[in-house]
Amino acid sequence: MTGVLQPYWLSLILLAPLAGVPLLLLLPEEPHERLRRVALGASLLTFALSLPLPFWFDLASPGMQFEATARWIAVPGFVANYHVGLDGLSLFLTLLTTFLTPLAVLSSWPITHRVRWFFITLLVLETGLLGVFMALDLFLFFVFWEVMLVPMYFIIGIWGHERRVYAAIKFIIYTMAGSALMLVAILWLRQLAGTFELLDISRQLEAGLLRFSSSQEMWLFLAFFLAFAIKIPLFPFHTWLPDAHVEAPTAGSVILAGVLLKMGAYGLLRFCLPLFPNATREFTPWIVALALISIIYGALVSLVQPDAKKLVAYSSVSHMGFVVLGILALNVVGMEGAILQMVNHGVSTGGLFLLVGMLYDRRHTHLIREFGGLATPLPVLSSFFLFVVLSSLGLPLLNNFVGEFLVLVGVFRVNPWQAAIAALGIVLCAWYLLWMVQRVVFGQITDEKNRTLPDASHRERAILLAVAVAILWLGIASPLFTRRVEATAQHILNQMNPPAVELATQAPEPPRASR
Repeated sequence: MTGVLQPYWLSLILLAPLAGVPLLLLLPEEPHERLRRVALGASLLTFALSLPLPFWFDLASPGMQFEATARWIAVPGFVANYHVGLDGLSLFLTLLTTFLTPLAVLSSWPITHRVRWFFITLLVLETGLLGVFMALDLFLFFVFWEVMLVPMYFIIGIWGHERRVYAAIKFIIYTMAGSALMLVAILWLRQLAGTFELLDISRQLEAGLLRFSSSQEMWLFLAFFLAFAIKIPLFPFHTWLPDAHVEAPTAGSVILAGVLLKMGAYGLLRFCLPLFPNATREFTPWIVALALISIIYGALVSLVQPDAKKLVAYSSVSHMGFVVLGILALNVVGMEGAILQMVNHGVSTGGLFLLVGMLYDRRHTHLIREFGGLATPLPVLSSFFLFVVLSSLGLPLLNNFVGEFLVLVGVFRVNPWQAAIAALGIVLCAWYLLWMVQRVVFGQITDEKNRTLPDASHRERAILLAVAVAILWLGIASPLFTRRVEATAQHILNQMNPPAVELATQAPEPPRASR
């Protein structure tokens, strides 16, 4: 990447979704087709700008790349910067966001109510999500975190289903409670370190210039962790998720499952582990227990769901438990698996929500009993449905297999019993997903309404083909990803184990004896 472009490229990606907002405001509400194309064009532009990043990425560098810094707020006693950058952790989460947003836009063609404002909200949401993964100033990170919450609240509350207001309020209450705790921790951390700059705080900790007391570190860790645990969501902080998923429109569910849940796991890796290593180790047994409960609980609850969308929602609780378990294995293999699994889950579960949304557009129901035998009238849609389900349950050569395998290997090195319990979650995952496919796709047509349903349109085939290609590529070409996250994973672990800093003045060497 040339030196001329480097300071501006991430800013271009960050602002590209907003390029469509003025056009959406200027165009008339009718016809809707023009509004849809503008939103799709802005999201595709953002995706195109992000595509070169993996090729420009320096594999050997564990630090931040593509950095850009500018003074943002400067008043006495309060300085915050616009500081963005990417490393191996945030690189692929950025790509995941820019990949899923055009698919979310395409899935929103059936929306006919306040179309202009829906797409404006979706594009602002993309900018907020990208900012969370790029921000290296803690105050800037918090701003983007809040910017992301507001559009999602409106997407659920305005364009959702029957209980949308209840789901939207529950979503905002849970997430704002976590945000309030995180803001207090950010301000406290700034008071202790004298800066909001994440890299400066890390350097002070590594050099021994900044030291937390055990109580300070514990409370700071808990404030950050609770905000991230709600977002993951980790049991028992998960109860907002099924309602938000079921009531959100398809695009909202895709972004919610595909990207928003990853923000919690990203926060653990970016803040909790490197900044509060002692507290992380102290609370690891408890968090691992919650992760294992999430894996088994989410799978068991998915087994008894009559609603396909709620089944996929609870499966996210189980899959994200795997991610947390891999992170807290505290070794490179488990951490690489967790980062890869974040991307894999975003693609596979995003694909499942797209498919469930397509079925809803035809029958206006998510109830599994309303379907059956769809392979006959909908062969293309049913084939993609089976393919995405196989990827989600971890079939070899597809994406989830590699991530889950690395997580299990990393966890097994620490505690074989934990790996065995997590493996049980994979078995249960195959059970509930294959059972859903059997009841929806195979067998006899149980309702005559299903006999005349139209198969996937050209727009829907383009969406599903993109998801299928991503699933296959992530499964076969996983070394392209793991090589780019290995240095970052090792760097996070090194930050948790900084070299001992010699504070005392060394005694002078005794004079050498003359010959």
